[in-house]
Amino acid sequence: MKIWLGAAAAALIFASSAAADTIKVGVIGPFSGPFALQGKNFKAGIDAWFALHGKSVGDHTVEVVYRDVPQADPAQSKALAQELVVKEKVQYLAGFYFTPDAMAATPLLKQANVPMVVMNAATSAIVTKSPYVVRTSFTTWQTSTPIAKVAFDAGVKKMISVVSDYGPGVDAENAFKAAYTAAGGTVVETVRMPLATNDFSPIMQRVKDSGAEGVFAFLPSGPTTLGFVKAFNDNGLKAKGVKLFAPGDLTQESDLPALGESALGMQTTFHYAISHDSPENKAFVEAAAKAISNPKELSFPAVGAYDGMYVISKMIEATGGKQDAEKAVEAVKGLSWTSPRGPVTIDPESRHITQTIYLREVAKTADGSYYNKEIKSFEKQGDPGLAAAK
Repeated sequence: MKIWLGAAAAALIFASSAAADTIKVGVIGPFSGPFALQGKNFKAGIDAWFALHGKSVGDHTVEVVYRDVPQADPAQSKALAQELVVKEKVQYLAGFYFTPDAMAATPLLKQANVPMVVMNAATSAIVTKSPYVVRTSFTTWQTSTPIAKVAFDAGVKKMISVVSDYGPGVDAENAFKAAYTAAGGTVVETVRMPLATNDFSPIMQRVKDSGAEGVFAFLPSGPTTLGFVKAFNDNGLKAKGVKLFAPGDLTQESDLPALGESALGMQTTFHYAISHDSPENKAFVEAAAKAISNPKELSFPAVGAYDGMYVISKMIEATGGKQDAEKAVEAVKGLSWTSPRGPVTIDPESRHITQTIYLREVAKTADGSYYNKEIKSFEKQGDPGLAAAK
């Protein structure tokens, strides 16, 4: 496979000495299975970009080729990335909902001369695995650090941390613990759950037994987060005054109708809310809502994908459509623009996205629907996890 990939990459480089007419972008994500909603949001964000900006960059037409990885499966992700590069001749790889899937594809980038734009996967270390990785999403260090101070300032002095046991979960645990203890709080226990956990009753019992006044939780958005919040309430923890704090994965907008009153008042910190009040976001939400079958399913991966297409468009401009991963990545280092989420910058050293993180509270509109209401901003947040990743 290495020989085959190497020969194909060399052929691609030679063939791209002249500008291409059609430039392919390979997007890997969960388009079926339990996390299919997140893949639908990747596609909604990409379709919104095309709707608002067209499918052409200069004289070149951009074509997106999708590949499905229903749940975290690094071997399948790597195989599909190889297929996209060798058979489909994509010039860019993008998407990647789960960290293990992104990590598995990074060794291919240099040999294939292909940049990777991470539209979701949130472990800090991904950008350190290849100089050709650029992130347009967020990291769990970035979104979990501010909520620690929010919890402490709310008078919660003893917390238990409960996270899914994989890269982003470990990052979230470490981020929260570092910031919370620095503020003066005590983490009485840390719990790491298998990624496939769906019965949370034993976890809730551990929370009760810990004597903690609050819970910090991280799970990947999807059925697990919905089940966790419901279990927190069904087991009486909210009624007993135990407070639940988390990054925004736990209250993605598509889950709010099902969570209902159980999530009302819950505070999270995150890089994006669909309710964000700006002209850029209004235009984005309108276009993305048209691109997804049910507008109520619109969620945060869509904005990572939308901004990912902006970054790819700038890479195409900089290279004149030629296949040159190094030049493409160099061109977007330090790139700043106004995203639907607010002002953002690609850090020139880390290739991670610097952005505003918002404190949001689940609120109810006059017509009875639920939304994440932005109540505070933490501006120009980088990724505290990059130091830990090195």
